[in-house]
Order: sequence, then structure tokens, then C-alpha cells
Amino acid sequence: MSNKAARNLFILGSLFFFAIFLGLTYDTMGKLDKRAPEITEQVNAGKMVWHKYDCIGCHTILGNGSYFAPDLTKATERKPKGYLKRFLMDPKSANPNASMPKLGIRDEEADDLIAFLDWNSKVDTNGWPPKPILAAAGGVAGKELTEGQKLYQSLGCAACHLINGIGGTTGPELTTVGARRDRSWLIGHFKNPEEYVKNSAMPKVEAPEADIEKLADYMITLK
Repeated sequence: MSNKAARNLFILGSLFFFAIFLGLTYDTMGKLDKRAPEITEQVNAGKMVWHKYDCIGCHTILGNGSYFAPDLTKATERKPKGYLKRFLMDPKSANPNASMPKLGIRDEEADDLIAFLDWNSKVDTNGWPPKPILAAAGGVAGKELTEGQKLYQSLGCAACHLINGIGGTTGPELTTVGARRDRSWLIGHFKNPEEYVKNSAMPKVEAPEADIEKLADYMITLK
């Protein structure tokens, strides 16, 4: 290949890939505004509360912050807003084992902060943070998971609950839940937690009836 041909190939190749880069950039910029809901005055006020009490000093949100306390990127998907408000204003009244101190957050500030957390929960994060992969939970490492175990993973139950030492700690441990609860109680609790546990921190399980029954079937095997 002559020097002239090599030069032309380099120039044309560079222009081609630069055009692809511009196209991808244009496509990405066009989608950015659609990945997050509208920022309201209350959401902005909640962000100010987030900074006022230095929440980022302990918590992570959208990949930024500290890892001392739970990630709050999808907080309002994992906890009912009523529970979150009680927890923010007086953590130990909502959860006696809470490590978070009482910060003096006022009623209006709690509402604003929850609005900010709810806004973050609705941001399209492309699946981040990832849900734990817990094939070992329940002692089934190397075995095919049941439908109930798959639902336990896909619904993000492990973000709050432990099974055989794997999972989160903000909810009760489920390693032996099958010895403590029967199937009908579990199904009812999944549908309406506060009806079964006063001031429950657990949100309703948003799933078809058949899936809720499969999840309960898995729970009663944990003994």
C-alpha cells in the first residue's frame, strides 16, 4: 500500500468513527432528560435537607457517598413512605436496633427528604445497584433454583433479609421463617404487611397471586 493510500485510509477511517461517535453522543443526549422525572420545588428542598444533615456522610445515592449505612438510591421502592418518615424523625421508634441517631429532622423536612428519595428511586439507573445473586441462600449452591427462590432474588428480598448469613440486615432474618409462620400468614403478609405487623417497614409485594404463593412456598421450606 502506498503512502498516499495509507493516509487516505487513515483519514476516511477517522472521519467514519468520528461520525459514529457524534451519532452515539446525540442519541445519548436525547435520552438523558427521559431517564429522570421532573425536579419539583419539594424535590429540590429535599436535596437541601439531604445536604443539611450530611446524609451522604453515611449513605450512598446514585453511586455517590459513603458505605457505612445502606444505599438509598431506591429507598422508596424498598420501604413504605410512612415507615421512612417515622424512621427519619426518630429512628429507634421505628426500629429499636437502628444505628442512625435522632438528628432532629422536622416533619416538613422529612416530607421533603422523602420526596427527594422518591425522585431518586424513579431515576432510570440501568439496573444499578444490582440485586444480589444468592444461589447459595438456603443451601442450594450448585442446584437449580426453585420458582420461589428465583422470585426471592428478582423481587430484591435479599436487600433487607438474611438467609444463611447472606443478604441485608434491615429486615428480620428468614433462615428459619418456615418454622415460625404458616403459608396463609406469609401470603397475607406479602399482600399487606402492616395488617400483620404494626408499623411494618416492608412494602407490599407487587406481584401476581401465583408468584406470591410460590414465594410463600419457598419461605415455608426454610426451617
